[in-house]
Amino acid sequence: MNGLGPRTAAACPGLAARDSLYTPAHVVELDLAAPGELRSPGGAPAAAPGGRVLALVRLQGHPLGMVSAHGVLGDTTGLYHALAEAAHRQLTTTAAPEAPRTGPGRPARAPGAAAPPVVTVIVATHNRPGMLRQCLDSLLRSRHPSYEIVVVDNAPRDDAAERLVRDRYPSRVRYVRESMAGLARAHNRGLRAALGRICAFTDDDTLADPGWLDALERAFDDGGAHDGGAAVGCVTGLIVPAELATAAQSALEFHGGFGKGFAPRSWSLADPPADPLFPFTAGQFGSGANMAFRTDVLRELGGFDPSTGTGTPAHGGDDLLAFFLVLAAGHRIVYQPDAVIWHRHRREADALPAQAFGYGAGFGAFLAAALRHRPGALPALLRRLPGGIRLAVGRAQDRSAPTSAWPARLALLELRGIAYGPLGYLRSVRATHRAATAGTGPS
Repeated sequence: MNGLGPRTAAACPGLAARDSLYTPAHVVELDLAAPGELRSPGGAPAAAPGGRVLALVRLQGHPLGMVSAHGVLGDTTGLYHALAEAAHRQLTTTAAPEAPRTGPGRPARAPGAAAPPVVTVIVATHNRPGMLRQCLDSLLRSRHPSYEIVVVDNAPRDDAAERLVRDRYPSRVRYVRESMAGLARAHNRGLRAALGRICAFTDDDTLADPGWLDALERAFDDGGAHDGGAAVGCVTGLIVPAELATAAQSALEFHGGFGKGFAPRSWSLADPPADPLFPFTAGQFGSGANMAFRTDVLRELGGFDPSTGTGTPAHGGDDLLAFFLVLAAGHRIVYQPDAVIWHRHRREADALPAQAFGYGAGFGAFLAAALRHRPGALPALLRRLPGGIRLAVGRAQDRSAPTSAWPARLALLELRGIAYGPLGYLRSVRATHRAATAGTGPS
């Protein structure tokens, strides 16, 4: 659920939830400005697959939405035309004009100077060297002229990730290790190593679009003069499925809350939206697999709370808490769908119960952590809590989707996770304190 964010079906124009999102499908992308050309997630050329095909449709690079069609193996031209026709029927296929650049842009590099990178990409990994290799290969196809990649190996069982980085990517990727388990700790380790003025975070089970970093940087530089001067402290981007090969992946895509839509949005406390639960519905702002922060802002906030995140008793909430604290500090969050990350969901059906519980637990942990960091927010949370409970229960009782996709037992597990989340966070806080007392210290 990712913090009561919008569900994917509502965020993907051109798709019927009962049709495409629950049926396994091949995934491709196309640009209406490049007739006849199909590409795989991450930007590599693609041949036409057979069967149901789900496509991210762009126009001159800008994502418009997702459509589906039936493909015949090898018939790239026919599939492109079928998908393009579906796009023209179901989507608005007129590109929005480019917004004028108002920010300072990239600083000029002095002749002969070894300027620091503009962006540091931080990839946390845990015992998945195969996925990590594919993720890094996609990042190295980036069109951005000034970036570095830092891999954080989190509590590894062996040296596979280290050997991969040192053997395959010498001088192109930096390797650091964080021995204590926890995604927030891994991100903090990467934050300490970062040289860029922007820190971008993604996971080892993703593929980065070649234009991902350019779109993130533009959102920071172009969005800094809004609403009484609330500068952009965080940018999130579009997350789309890299594959939907199993029913479990399709269920997670519909319910998991990764998709946030194809229209740019922004939030600040200076200009709050009509949403009565704002700013506690932090999942609507984005997800941890595709987020970036001004490095100085994130460091001023103390980084991520090490008692949150996957790999701790809290199960999650690290990204949601960071979004909340950015807003509470007076900064703006921008969602920019041009910044595309492809996510490889878990394939196994037996992963769904843990995923459902983890979604709820992470959200509950986030609420507890938010109150620990900002005790003054308690009255506002208490005013909003009844509405949030009604929303969560309504989702648990939702009958608009096939019961085989996200059955009631998983919805109930999610609600149990929400109830467990504060307790899990307190357990994690105690574990962090014990580690600090023992001399290892939180990261």
